[in-house]
Parts: sequence; structure tokens; C-alpha cells
Amino acid sequence: MDIKPLVLIVEDDKPICKFISVSLETQNYKCVETDSGSHAVSLVCSINPDIIILDLGLPDIDGIEVIEKIRDKSNAKIIVVSARDRDRDKVEALDKGADDYLTKPFSVPELLARIRVGLRNINKNTINCEEISNFKLKELEIDFEKHKVYIRGESIHLTPIEYKLLELMSKYRGRVLTHRFIIKEIWGSYCESETRSLRVFMASIRRKIEVDHAQPEYIITEVGVGYRLVDE
Repeated sequence: MDIKPLVLIVEDDKPICKFISVSLETQNYKCVETDSGSHAVSLVCSINPDIIILDLGLPDIDGIEVIEKIRDKSNAKIIVVSARDRDRDKVEALDKGADDYLTKPFSVPELLARIRVGLRNINKNTINCEEISNFKLKELEIDFEKHKVYIRGESIHLTPIEYKLLELMSKYRGRVLTHRFIIKEIWGSYCESETRSLRVFMASIRRKIEVDHAQPEYIITEVGVGYRLVDE
């Protein structure tokens, strides 16, 4: 018998909570519900969920605080589902450790797609590129040993920074990486002025790997937040 993925739903709006739960259970997920941030923190330790769907506007403690409390205790993928649609709210949640962010209202197919990506990527953030020899996504290949990148079978030239960016995104494919996170990983510290440089490098990478720059199939821009390398 297949083991059902366990999803913890942290949502104080009961109709929305029940809607999410029923939608997931029909897709063979097991759901546990709570409307309390404090209870959610306790549940993470006791039930060890695979996915956490988290609202930010909880009655006891803010969802951002919940993320901070559980991030070091669990490898579960945290998907924020919130009515807060400001870029700074999204950036803060992602910087604190959320893996994805959906704004209400949302569609069930999109939520299910984000959950599938999360399940595929459990523990991927601990992968060291030096432990594997190559990476393949559609027609994009990275040879980590030789520091070579191929697209549609052809070797392409990347600058050292461009290669580091693509290597970083391959480690976290499917996950939204904020500008702050990327800059700190690549340049060692965060400086607001580096955001412009990051955009320039990303545009250059896209020109080299994308067929249609207007409709990229590899690197997706999360406007005002950061970038995401797609996951098949």
C-alpha cells in the first residue's frame, strides 16, 4: 500500500481550511488541520509532515513567526497561502524559510502543482553539487566536474558568475530564491545595489539557454521577489 503524503494545513478560516483539506484528500493526501500557529509548531514535532500549507494571518502568532520556529526543526516544505500580496511580505516569508508563496484567491490545480514540486524536492536543498556528476533538466545539462553547461546538446560559454548562478539554482530547482538569498550566496554578503547586477546576469543566462526570452521555459521571474528554476 502506498504511503499517503502528510500535509499539515495551518489556516484559521474554516471554510478555506476545509476546502483545501477536501481537495487534497481526493488526490490521495492525508491532511491534519489546525487554526493555531502555536499548535502547528507542536504538531510539526509530533507528526513530521511532508508539506505545510500556512496562512500568515493566524489568531495567536503571526505566520512569519511560525516559519521561524519550525524551519530548523523540520525538512517539510512550507507553502504559504495568504491574502497578503505585497512583495515585501512574500520576500520576508521566503527569506525566513518558506519554500513557496501563493496569494489568495488561488486555484486548486496550482496548489497541487506546488505541492508536487515540494514533494519532489524534499531534501534536495541539502544536496552538494560535488557529490553528483551532472544535472539534467529538459534539454539543459550541467557537468559539475568539468564546469560545463550544454543546451540542446551544444556546449555554451558562461562567465564564472553566470555558472555559479545556474549551479545554485539547480541545487534548489523548483524553489523560489529571493534576490537577497541569491546575492548572499554568490557575492558573500547582501547589498541592494547588487540586485541590478543580478538582473543583468540572469538576462544574459536566459539569452544563452532560452529559445523564447519572452516565454522562458527554464528560469522564471517571480516579480519583485526573485527567481525560480523550473522542475519537471
